[in-house]
Amino acid sequence: MERKLKRSKNQQLAGVCAGIAEYFGWDITLVRVLYALLTIFSAGFPGLMIYIVLWIIMPLDND
Repeated sequence: MERKLKRSKNQQLAGVCAGIAEYFGWDITLVRVLYALLTIFSAGFPGLMIYIVLWIIMPLDND
């Protein structure tokens, strides 16, 4: 069975972090916290831009 990266319906904003966590089998809270820390402590907040791009290109999980 082929795994596909999709936005999750278990979402806080758009389901991007939850989709990534489900794809890799990680804890959703851990992915969200790591993403928030990476975004806050990186110069110029590139994490926000990446999140928006992933929100646009990742399909929603319809299952």
